[in-house]
Amino acid sequence: MSISVVIPAHNAAPWLAEAIASIVAQDVPARIIVVDDGSADDTAQVATRFAGVQVLRHDTPRGPSAARNSGARAATGDAVLFLDADDRLLPGALAHAAACMAAHPQAAFVYGAHRRVDAEWRPLTPPALERCEPDARLAFLRTNCVGMIATALFDRARLLEAGGFDEALRQCEDYDLFLRLALRWPVACHDHLMAEYRIHGTNASGDPARVLAAAWAVQQRHMPVDAEGQAAVARGRRGWARAYALAAWRSSGRETAGLSLARIAGQRWRMARLAPAASLIAAAVWAARRALPPAAFAKAKRRLTGTPEPGRANLGDMDRPTPISPNFGYDRGTPIDRFYIERFLDRHRPDIAGRVLEVGDAEYSQRFGGAAITRQDVLHAHAENPEATIVGDLGQPGLLPADAFDCLVLTQTLMLVWDMPDAAAELYRALKPGGVLLLTVPGTSSVDRGEWGANWFWSLTGSSVTRMFEPLFGAENMTVMVEGNVYAATCFLHGLAQEEVRTEWLEQADAAYPMVVTLRAVKAG
Repeated sequence: MSISVVIPAHNAAPWLAEAIASIVAQDVPARIIVVDDGSADDTAQVATRFAGVQVLRHDTPRGPSAARNSGARAATGDAVLFLDADDRLLPGALAHAAACMAAHPQAAFVYGAHRRVDAEWRPLTPPALERCEPDARLAFLRTNCVGMIATALFDRARLLEAGGFDEALRQCEDYDLFLRLALRWPVACHDHLMAEYRIHGTNASGDPARVLAAAWAVQQRHMPVDAEGQAAVARGRRGWARAYALAAWRSSGRETAGLSLARIAGQRWRMARLAPAASLIAAAVWAARRALPPAAFAKAKRRLTGTPEPGRANLGDMDRPTPISPNFGYDRGTPIDRFYIERFLDRHRPDIAGRVLEVGDAEYSQRFGGAAITRQDVLHAHAENPEATIVGDLGQPGLLPADAFDCLVLTQTLMLVWDMPDAAAELYRALKPGGVLLLTVPGTSSVDRGEWGANWFWSLTGSSVTRMFEPLFGAENMTVMVEGNVYAATCFLHGLAQEEVRTEWLEQADAAYPMVVTLRAVKAG
């Protein structure tokens, strides 16, 4: 895959060199195009210090949308990424984005996580990622899931077919593009930290009221006719009002460095006129933080957010030392972990084709691969299993034939193998060049009370899966995702079923509470 990186730059000389250097340092080579949008400083001269950088120039400033469109038209190859001149990419960004796009060839764009930093690149926030599964249309009607444009890698042909950025928009033009693309084509995301968004007091997106008004206007221009879509828009409007009102009433510190008191007051006044109810709450939070001692403010915040006082949490039906169901929820309906496992396999149906091996039985292969499978194998630990075509321990070297399978489907099984690194190597060896491993492993989970309990050795995180498989497949050929959150994990541990919990809450990912870790890995060659 060939990638072009476009940098729109207007009077960007103080920052541009760091942005370009972050692209040059990537593992994956990229063509770099700087679009000098009518700068009055030496932006173009900074760009030409780097060998191979192409510089385009607008004689007069036309705005970031026009600059990005000029760069996209001048780009070549399969994919394009847009990096603002005052931001930077992080190591491995292009490799992970390219791997995700290769895994989702129908996607109009793929995106990863970002974090906000101050002018000296000191982190202001932890990494942020808003997922778009399972329905990208509804997700983008609700909010701008991408958050920072440099985290998105676009299919260049689809970007141009959609008309690129709307040059009439001066705010939220990226959200407008994301939404237009998500309404026409699939979208995918990955967990890798792609880029840093630098806050330095002169950012174009620095006025919360202006950004909120622009975001609402974009939603309105794409207002759906169906009730589900309209509900997503309404939910997004409420959420954005709360978030941007709080931003307007931020206290002080690195995020407000460079802003005068008059400018801050003006932002708050505009926000109050635009979203009065949300502004009233934000102002009350700001005043309470300044007026109350820390302990008293924490107590008031708990009341405002509905968080119980210490010792006052109402555990309800979960106030018990035994689970509601001891059988993963099978006796109540569909286990919650299947929500993530089956969604993962459904996304990768095209991979389940040719000669396929599944561990345990062939249920998922047949459901998601079906007629595309030319030969089905089943690996099982016990010879008496009637479906088994291969019997043994996956940690046993040489158990599987080498370079034999187009796809390996391994769901919630690797934790039963004591020698996991040996099993990972065996899986890699068994794949044909170009073959795909579809793997899920448990993070937070109860241990089986039946036949597998004595062999339930491990629980894993996204980091452990990455570290185990990256030396074999390479980072550019892997997509690791962490699914679940505290709500999903709590309900799953108590054995509740999908049918009795809030699906929309299951969709929110929190890597601190991994329930299921998924891996799609392709054997190079």
